[in-house]
Amino acid sequence: MKITPGIVEHVALLSRLELSGEEEKERFSRELSKIFEYVEQLGEVDVSGVEPSPHPLPQKNKFREDVVEPGLSNEAALANAPDKEDVYFKVPQVL
Repeated sequence: MKITPGIVEHVALLSRLELSGEEEKERFSRELSKIFEYVEQLGEVDVSGVEPSPHPLPQKNKFREDVVEPGLSNEAALANAPDKEDVYFKVPQVL
C-alpha cells in the first residue's frame, strides 16, 4: 500500500501532530509505506493448520495460596507520611 504525503498530513492532523515540512511528510510516507508492505507480506504466509494463540510460548498461571497476614500498624503506615493528624494521613483540601 502506497502512503502519500497527503495521507500522512491527514493522519497527523487527526492525531494532532505537527509536522515540520514537506521533507518530513515525504520521509514518513516512505517509512509507513515500507511498514504496510511488510504487513501485506505477512498476509501471504500460509497459516492453515496453525492454532490461534495469544502468546508464542506456552503460558501457565502461577497462583499462590491466599494467606491472610496481619496488616501494618498505624505507626508503621504513617511512619513516612509527610503530614499526619492522629492516626490519619493529612492531605490538602481538594475543593
